Amino acid sequence: MPKLADYEPILGSQVIEELFLLAERLQGKTIQNINSTSVGGGVAEILNRMIPLLHELGVDARWDLIKGGEAFFNVTKRMHNALHGAEVDLSPSEIEIFLSTNQENAGMINWSGDIVFIHDPQPIALVEKRKEIGRNWVWRCHIDFSSPHPPVWEFLRGFIEQYDAAVFSAPAFARQLPIRQALISPSIDPLSEKNRELSQKEILSVFEKLKIDPEMPTLTQISRFDYLKDPFGVINAYKQVKRYIDCQLILAGGGAVDDPEGNLVYQQVLEKAGNDPNIHVLLLPPSSDLEINALQRGSTVILQKSLREGFGLTIAEALWKKKPVVASAVGGIPLQITHKYSGILTYTVDGTAFWLRQLLQSPEFAQKLGDNGYQHIHQNFLISRHIKDYLLLFISLYHPGEEVVYL
Repeated sequence: MPKLADYEPILGSQVIEELFLLAERLQGKTIQNINSTSVGGGVAEILNRMIPLLHELGVDARWDLIKGGEAFFNVTKRMHNALHGAEVDLSPSEIEIFLSTNQENAGMINWSGDIVFIHDPQPIALVEKRKEIGRNWVWRCHIDFSSPHPPVWEFLRGFIEQYDAAVFSAPAFARQLPIRQALISPSIDPLSEKNRELSQKEILSVFEKLKIDPEMPTLTQISRFDYLKDPFGVINAYKQVKRYIDCQLILAGGGAVDDPEGNLVYQQVLEKAGNDPNIHVLLLPPSSDLEINALQRGSTVILQKSLREGFGLTIAEALWKKKPVVASAVGGIPLQITHKYSGILTYTVDGTAFWLRQLLQSPEFAQKLGDNGYQHIHQNFLISRHIKDYLLLFISLYHPGEEVVYL
């Protein structure tokens, strides 16, 4: 795991010094993160990288997981889809499964945090414990909250309003709430195995291992196998491009413990790909960061054709590698891409196919998009900025009612 000093060539010494100054304000305080899985998805990835760096800053940051069975995660997946706008109504029995699992976890967790930092809907009802133990409570929403299904939103609102603050990834996700809200976008770690520089030899080795032609123009989407990532739309766009340009498509991703639909979607994507030898559908294990890095660096264009998206860390990863990105104009994606400047934003399969053709035929324009995107990620979406935002949020909890906190 890199040390903070290892980031100085990328961030500069002043950024690191500022983090230490802010961390001093939290001496003696414990931050207790709670979510539903330690692998799979952006939340686990961010916490895995961030917590060791917080420790080096002198912040006592801890991480606990809630436990749940298949029934619980089936309910939370339906809840997840409803929050992304699907008209999914939870039955009384599903609500009972959700509440009872949260109550069981509340009784098992060692409540050690001065600040309890709850991530996403799965453990949201743990805030009921606040009546008994007090503390400062923050709820962090990592998903696209722009148009939640009203009945599920109203159910969750009753818990959210018990927190001291709520954190969203983009302005479009903010809600009318009686508590404070913070807008904090996710981030990538430039020194992680998924984002570090790779040699051409390392890239070619991965392509050879996965039986992918490194010389053929390559379109790639890295995502969990999820309907909301629209892998079927990606295949349709690729087929349109294929009529004019000989290219190949990579659809690569893994699963998560709290996503029971993943294997079903993967099987359906395989069926959709059919016998096309130039469509590579790769189900990657959790330890595939090097492979993902190499696939992104060896690709010609990166896609993220999500129907809904909280932020889309794969976009930041691709732009960090100076790759042109074609992505849907949904959720937090427009925070990362300015159309025709740092990437391409699209709304339809036809639009996606049009811009893929343009970028494959205009390599200089594609490179300019990648260069601009790299600068944007460097300035706004690296882990140092993310840590700074969290430290400022935690400090603000100890200054309630103050519009300005003087440090």
